[in-house]
This record gives sequence, C-alpha cells and structure tokens, in this order.
Amino acid sequence: MAHIIVLGNEKGGSGKSTTAMHLFTAIAMSGKKVGVIDLDLRQQSFFRYLDNRAQFIAREKIDLPMPRQFSLALSGEDSQKAAQAEEETRFADALAVLDQSCDFILIDCPGSDSRYARMAHAVADTLITPMNDSLVDFDLLARIDTVSGKVLGPSVYAEMVWDARQLRAKAGLKTIDWVVLRNRLSTTQARNRRKVGKALKDLSTRIGFRIVPGFSERVIFREMFLSGLTLLDLKKTDRISLTMSNIAARQEVRDLIKALNLPDVTVQF
Repeated sequence: MAHIIVLGNEKGGSGKSTTAMHLFTAIAMSGKKVGVIDLDLRQQSFFRYLDNRAQFIAREKIDLPMPRQFSLALSGEDSQKAAQAEEETRFADALAVLDQSCDFILIDCPGSDSRYARMAHAVADTLITPMNDSLVDFDLLARIDTVSGKVLGPSVYAEMVWDARQLRAKAGLKTIDWVVLRNRLSTTQARNRRKVGKALKDLSTRIGFRIVPGFSERVIFREMFLSGLTLLDLKKTDRISLTMSNIAARQEVRDLIKALNLPDVTVQF
C-alpha cells in the first residue's frame, strides 16, 4: 500500500504547494515513485508548479524527477447525495490507480473546506498542516483568549481533523500522524512568535499533533515557481546560485524530511 501524505489547511498562502513540491522531489530522490493529486480544482497551484517544471525539462533538455499526476473534477449531479457518491467513487478510483505504481501518494488540499479535502484527510497516513507563524493562522486550529493568550478549545480545522481520525478509527486504520509546520518564520516580531509557539505547544498535547520547523521567509521559494524548480535541483541546473541563504534553505528541507519520519525515505541531497 502506498503511504499517503496530505497537505491540508483551510487557509490560503500557508505554503502548502511549495512544501508539497519539495516533499515530492525529496521522496523521488530517495528512489521512491510518487503519485500526486491537486485538490485545489480552481487554482491548482501544485499542478501549475509541475507544469512549469515539465516545460523547463523539455526546454533545457535536463533530467529531473516528475511524479505521476491524477486529476479530479467536481460532480455535475444536482443532488447532494448523488454528487457526494460520485466524488467518493472518483477519489477512490484515483487512489487505486496511483497505488498500483507508486510508493507514496501526495495530496495537496485547497485552502477551504470541500468534500474532496475531507476524503483526503480521512485516508492520510501523514497529515502536514503548514501555517504562517501568526495568530491569524493559529485561529484555524484553536480559539485563543485575547487577554491571557490561553487556548480555549479547538477551532474549525482541528475539529475536521478530529472527524477524520474518528473515521479511521472506525475502519480499524492506524491513527494519522499529524504534523504542524511553522512556515515563514521571521527574526522579527519575536513576541508574536513566542505567543504562537506557546499556544501551539499547549494545543499539541490536547489534540495530538507534532510541531516541526518549516521554511523561513525567503525570496527564492517564490522565484522558483516559474521554472518549476526546487532547492533540491541545484546540482542539475545552474539557474539557482548557491548563496548562503539558499544553502540554509536546503538545510531546512533536510530537517523537514528527517522530522517527518517517512517510511524508507532517506535524505540524499
């Protein structure tokens, strides 16, 4: 069975597609076959990133890993019940097809609630929730007292993950390894960072997730999108210079892969 990794957060701009792209590349460089699904059916940032990568490969005649992609579409049924049944079938078929040839299936969810996103969370072996290091993003995980800073209780997204865990438990499946990724860490606003860090630590013990450092705010992550490249492609292309900032960013990717503890995936870059 393929190991399913889901990137989920009901807020846009948290770095899901950038994280997904670097995860795919790292896993592929470990010698594993990867299948990918982009559930943001409107914007499709992940698939657009991959399209840019395919064009770069063709234009530069360079060998870079590419995943097996599977596209889904919304049901056209008028009935909610019929539409849900059709989308459940489509989603199950997508997983079955990718499972035949892939060691890992990577699913990038939209920054909003959807039927497909809920299905993805229910099948996740590893759930990665990237979030900007701010109290605005934290609000999706939990409600917080504005005066004391104490966590009052889980919010909408955390409750959705709880529902997914309950479904897996009823099906006799192992629990989701939920990882919250603190992205776009900055050296400024240290007081805000401390508040977020304390709140996350308190919440992690209450609802069960691991906290992992993510990617700092770096221009390079935005610049690579148009060429479809990642920081792990540095040795095969001269499009990205090895500045100290880029070397530090590569180390952040290494640290993330190690922290995820994915089965049979070793850091080889």
